[in-house]
Amino acid sequence: MNDFLDLVSSRFSCRCYLPDPVPKEDVVRILEAARLAPSACNKQPWRFAVITEESLRTRLLEEGLLPGINMDWAKVAPVTLVLGMKRSLVTHKVAPMLSDVDYPLIDLGIAGEHAVLQATELGYGTCWIGWIKPKKVRKIIGWPREIQPQALIALGKPASAPEKRTPRLSLDEIAEWK
Repeated sequence: MNDFLDLVSSRFSCRCYLPDPVPKEDVVRILEAARLAPSACNKQPWRFAVITEESLRTRLLEEGLLPGINMDWAKVAPVTLVLGMKRSLVTHKVAPMLSDVDYPLIDLGIAGEHAVLQATELGYGTCWIGWIKPKKVRKIIGWPREIQPQALIALGKPASAPEKRTPRLSLDEIAEWK
């Protein structure tokens, strides 16, 4: 892909994966892209768990998701990334009280998007999953209390490309020039 907009426009929420393993060096490259993301006061609150073992992924996706939405497709993806947040007192608790902005969530979103764009460049499909039970996810993967799971990302080779791009609002609908 020669152009960043080509990369961004080719990324989609993949919900149909091949079960083929993802080489560790590709996962490392994806995590490296996330690691390089900017963060408020350079606190780098993100933490990642890479879940490749099938029984643990299945348990995570059966017990760690909220009820009501069928996400069986995620069980086929050979990798599930768990995105967690380690909060610091000043940047993540005091600053949001003063500004009403949740900086660590912004930081985690930037890091996660770096990861999915790197995955896209490598030919993988991804899908963010926010419909989780954070305490249950933390227990399943064995994280300490100070790391709060925030989202999962399914990762693997897409079984098929999307039939068409999901429509996006026009620039006129989302941007104002003043």
